[in-house]
Amino acid sequence: MGLDVDIRHRQGAFVLEAQFRSEGRLTALFGQSGSGKTTIVNAIAGLVRPSYGRIVVNGRVLVDTQSRIAVPMHRRRIGYVFQEGRLFPHLNVRQNLLFGRWFTPREQRRASFDAVVGLLGIGHLLGRRPATLSGGEKQRIAIGRALLADPHLLLMDEPLASLDDPRKSEIYPYLERLRDEGEVPVVLVSHSVAEIARLATSVVVLSEGRVTASGPTEDIMRHANLFSRLERVEAGALVETRVAGHDLAYDLTRLEARGGPLTVPRLDLPVGAALRLRLRSRDIILSLKPPEGLSALNALPGRIVSIDEPNGPSADVVLDCAGDILVARLTRKSVERLGLTPGLEVHAIIKSIAFDPEVLVRAPSMDGS
Repeated sequence: MGLDVDIRHRQGAFVLEAQFRSEGRLTALFGQSGSGKTTIVNAIAGLVRPSYGRIVVNGRVLVDTQSRIAVPMHRRRIGYVFQEGRLFPHLNVRQNLLFGRWFTPREQRRASFDAVVGLLGIGHLLGRRPATLSGGEKQRIAIGRALLADPHLLLMDEPLASLDDPRKSEIYPYLERLRDEGEVPVVLVSHSVAEIARLATSVVVLSEGRVTASGPTEDIMRHANLFSRLERVEAGALVETRVAGHDLAYDLTRLEARGGPLTVPRLDLPVGAALRLRLRSRDIILSLKPPEGLSALNALPGRIVSIDEPNGPSADVVLDCAGDILVARLTRKSVERLGLTPGLEVHAIIKSIAFDPEVLVRAPSMDGS
């Protein structure tokens, strides 16, 4: 996907000045409430006409204020999924899904009804009415309706914000499938670090109407200074791993990363399955020597690349573990006491609590297939 945004827009006292480019399959717009995320997606969709700027999707110019181009909303071929499913209560699921077809000329229809239903796992719901569906099911129907309109881009404005944790866990795998198996690029609005770490292939960080950073998710996630004080506890490294085997005697699974082997609680996955592992900086401690006499099963040798500017009592130590970049958040006192400096060889010890289910997720496929 090629998405180019360069816009300026004023709404009352709020001024948005956003410029970024993304080619990710699932691009997350991340930031706190009021940072400008929804204004951007509304401008892409045509719900807001920016005061100045240019928006291009896959080479097609949707907005260019200097050239007086503003493609009408109904001609942009943009799908939009809101926080609530906004399904028609008097129609069943099949009828709600097919409603999306009405906005696409017959000769331009490419999306397969059966394929979309299969992708989202909603075949058993087709005869039901929205009132009988859970929040997660409603959102899957809303996504399906948008996909069946054959959009060139799918916008999702915090689609999980109104769901509780069990319902979020229910819908995450379908969003991963949409990212990897769907043929439509996605822009996802979110203010959850865990959510973007799990789903996004690229991230645009916004604060008070400005873009403060953009790039691949693994690059953004390891810079704690991009997040608020509360969000920093979830920041850290993203590591691509594969299942190497299972230890049935101890109910454990062995993972293989570039930095070395990792042992985690048993996963119901076949050998070779690809996983994205989020290693939070707060869950890593450093040792100058190979660890001995510890209960921790996971320790990776590495070399200190840099030590970020201290933030209060803490500092982030960036490590290169055979190509895997890890971040450990230590007290400034520990950094000084251990004599940590760039180039020093150390061992990263990963706490067992780091491997709770939310940090071991399906890795984005490299080819989108």
